[in-house]
Amino acid sequence: MEAFYALAVEDYRQLAAARDWAADLRRQAVEGRVRLLDVACGSGKFPAALLAAGLPAQPEIQVDLLDPSAFSIAEARAVLAPPFVAAGEHETVLQDFDAPGRYDVAWATHALYAIPPAELDAAVARMVAALRPGGLGVVAQTSARSHYLAFYDAYRATYAPDVTPYTDAEDVAHALRRAGAEVAVQVLPYRTHSTDRAAVEGFLQRCAFDDTIPLDRMETEGPLAGYLAGCRDPEGGWTFTHEAHLLTWTRAA
Repeated sequence: MEAFYALAVEDYRQLAAARDWAADLRRQAVEGRVRLLDVACGSGKFPAALLAAGLPAQPEIQVDLLDPSAFSIAEARAVLAPPFVAAGEHETVLQDFDAPGRYDVAWATHALYAIPPAELDAAVARMVAALRPGGLGVVAQTSARSHYLAFYDAYRATYAPDVTPYTDAEDVAHALRRAGAEVAVQVLPYRTHSTDRAAVEGFLQRCAFDDTIPLDRMETEGPLAGYLAGCRDPEGGWTFTHEAHLLTWTRAA
């Protein structure tokens, strides 16, 4: 995980810089506080990025952490600091979460890749429904052209052809619109670079959720070898190209 976030932390820096989140949260406050649902909260990297960027101490943001992993919930809770205050904890998947109209803000930041295609509409509909009328919804997800999706497709073709592909930003946007959300899309292109072979190996293994295949094999076997050859740069390192889509909507009355 440390190797993964050595590169992936840039995903959250880009998101933190993409909008005036302080203004967004102020607009959603009710009686001086914001009820926030953090969907598939992971290790809490997005709140941490907002804090590092100087998010003001007001309004108070009461965070419900949702994740199927108790470990992830504990990790995310540990990084929360004012204005974030830990509130509820929900150890479940989004598609099984039912809390209509409870939240002022719901966000899922690089969090929905592993939802099976057959369950995506149900999951997204639960997220939309969790917002009160006028509430703000946010999803950050990379596009089909981005590293996470392109790498995983090459990994699957090389080692795991029967594994379900990742869900891309385009699929999430379509599901949100089917759920009645009027989605605005902001495209965030950026790159990550490293010359640290061990960090790159850990990053890629986490991208695949498979730590059994070393980088030496990835670089010499199947379609994955061709993909990674295209990521090499003249400095002797690796450069990964990303395109995140920041999807936002306001829950209709």
